[in-house]
Amino acid sequence: MLPSHSQLLFFVSAATVLLAIPGPAVLYIVGRSIGQGRNAGFVSALGIGVGTLVHTAAAAVGLSALLVSSATAFSIVKYLGAAYLVFLGIQRLRNKESLAAAADSAAPHASPARVFTQGIVVNILNPKTALFFFAFIPQFIDPARGHVATQIASLGVLFACMGTTSDSIWAFFSSSVAGWLRGNPHWMRNERFVSGGILISLGVATAFAGSSTRK
Repeated sequence: MLPSHSQLLFFVSAATVLLAIPGPAVLYIVGRSIGQGRNAGFVSALGIGVGTLVHTAAAAVGLSALLVSSATAFSIVKYLGAAYLVFLGIQRLRNKESLAAAADSAAPHASPARVFTQGIVVNILNPKTALFFFAFIPQFIDPARGHVATQIASLGVLFACMGTTSDSIWAFFSSSVAGWLRGNPHWMRNERFVSGGILISLGVATAFAGSSTRK
């Protein structure tokens, strides 16, 4: 129950760019990777991935129920979702939380099981992740294809797999160049300007993409 080839390509492209933007999950993974090494980074990435699957299940239940109750409300959510991506971009521009903070923090050592569990909790308890699913996934759902919950779940699982891969790359990168990260605070503090601009652009892009698919 995946979208058309063109929509799927846009979804994968947009998701790839979004996953590259550092958020709370990436900051947690970077902190663990630098503080405890590569293995801890990979374990934390797996925990984040499991947390993403929990949000996928919640979105599948919530959004499918919304569609059943009101197709108009579902369309409104799609537009609000695009607006929310723009809002996140503006927040990212203003937020001083960055990779530099993660690189400078000395995360206490913990067992792999605890690192994994904390990764799940970090993602589940992050309200922005839940809101993001309700903002991003609906842009690629077509009620005419039916089985809305299955569509959402399929895209959510795809996003979770992509996210785990992306997070593992962050773990590998940050553990490999930990010294370089600590020595370049200027770049890490200012990457938010690039991230914010990307989020704003994707918000606008998904709004127009959603409009064109409904014509």
